[in-house]
Amino acid sequence: MRILFAGGGTGGHIYPAISIANAIQELHPQAVIEFVGTPSGLESKLIPQAGFKIHMIPVGRLNSNVSLYERIQTVLMLPVAILKSFFIVRSFSPNVVVGVGGNASGPLVLAAALMRYRTCIWEPNAYPGLANRWLSSFVTKTLVVFTEAAKFLKNKNIVNVPMPVRKEIENVLPTKKHKNEFHILLFGGSQGARALNNILSEAIKIGGEWLNNVKIVHQTGSLDFSRITEVYANIKYAKNCVTVLEYLHDMPSRYVWADLVISRAGISTISELAACGKAALLVPLPSAADDHQTKNAQALVDANGARFIKQKDLTAERLIREIEDFKAHPEKIVLLEENIRKLYKPKAALEIAKIVLEEA
Repeated sequence: MRILFAGGGTGGHIYPAISIANAIQELHPQAVIEFVGTPSGLESKLIPQAGFKIHMIPVGRLNSNVSLYERIQTVLMLPVAILKSFFIVRSFSPNVVVGVGGNASGPLVLAAALMRYRTCIWEPNAYPGLANRWLSSFVTKTLVVFTEAAKFLKNKNIVNVPMPVRKEIENVLPTKKHKNEFHILLFGGSQGARALNNILSEAIKIGGEWLNNVKIVHQTGSLDFSRITEVYANIKYAKNCVTVLEYLHDMPSRYVWADLVISRAGISTISELAACGKAALLVPLPSAADDHQTKNAQALVDANGARFIKQKDLTAERLIREIEDFKAHPEKIVLLEENIRKLYKPKAALEIAKIVLEEA
């Protein structure tokens, strides 16, 4: 059994792909699994760290949110990327090729489909990425997490699947509320989120009753850590209510601690929030490819599983009002927790692995 994964770029594509690959090996220990990515994507580091071999192809981005210069460069590189993809597929001779979205997915899965190999694509977002929208016409099967995604894909064999999360997140148990404190966890991913950093620090500068009995863990990322630390150092009462961290290395325990999470709306974050049953105020990254984070957040709002605010509408005063509302109405927290938890399905990676193996 030989299975080739293609794609990456961001953790939202890579970590679930690794989870699926590990589940395949759990079901079929003799399976040979390799990946195809790009040198510039996170997969170039994360895939080898996970113990899998990765092949590289030279391809960039074509999304409308990147510069015209980058898109022209990508178009010029495509023939080389597709040619190299043909060689990789022919050499590896997979039973099935799985595209997980991202730059490398397009050329590699297209090459495999044209060579008549079994192919499937996995789409985690409510609005499919450019590569998967193009590939859906060529592949054998399409796997989607959000039912809304199906209407953007041209494939007759579309299957709804749950979103895989890391094993350590799957093991997080629901927690009781903190009687005398309100705990807020704000993070923007490994690189942080400058807009969120600025808004929260400004809200804490304003101060007021909203900070009564509030404890905040603020993950800034590396770029803003020193600056935000200095901002809080100049606010006398900040040391009593906020803890500043550059990175979060213990996400399971942080989720357990939090009553409210404020974050971006990437699919990995949303999936972990669902697995942990956490109420969230989502601020989608406006520059995300095809504005897919806004679609993800809206899908959760439609299920009454989260609140979301567009970044352009978020001010320190608005953030304070939202937090005050949650503090005054704990039943709203409970409702969001119950509804987002309904979106989670345990052992998702194993379920997807079984579907992939059926295609092999």
